[in-house]
Amino acid sequence: MKHTLSLVITAFFAVSAASSAWAQSTTDEPELIVPMDVVELNLNDFLWEKRPIVVFADTPRDPAFIRQLDLLEARSDALAARDVVILTDTNPDELSPLREKLRPRGFMLVLIGKDGGVKLRKPFPWSVRELTRAIDKMPLRQQEIRDRNAAASGLDG
Repeated sequence: MKHTLSLVITAFFAVSAASSAWAQSTTDEPELIVPMDVVELNLNDFLWEKRPIVVFADTPRDPAFIRQLDLLEARSDALAARDVVILTDTNPDELSPLREKLRPRGFMLVLIGKDGGVKLRKPFPWSVRELTRAIDKMPLRQQEIRDRNAAASGLDG
């Protein structure tokens, strides 16, 4: 019982730290994974700044949900390089604005572009390699790559 209570307290403080990260200045990087059932955010908070990946499940014990988070955490550097933030929602009883908009049934992964549009929906876990390929094909990401390459070549010349 003491172990469970300490885990709950630790999780609470970790989530509190993640939510306060969004309130900090833009010079500080927020957490990569943000649970939506604790943090009051909406997709407009990320417009033109981040590419949200929303992971829905009916419970945090859903094997697909656990597998998806493991996949995402294993290659978090590749996601951070593409301005990704991961939002999780495992409470179907509370109809969040994201649940109303995206209408998940059980497990669902949704990739949202910086423009706020839904770019991809999957009813099963996807690897970071597949996700980064999908992101890298987006026109805005292509422009970001061109801009970065132009800036790098300008520094060399």
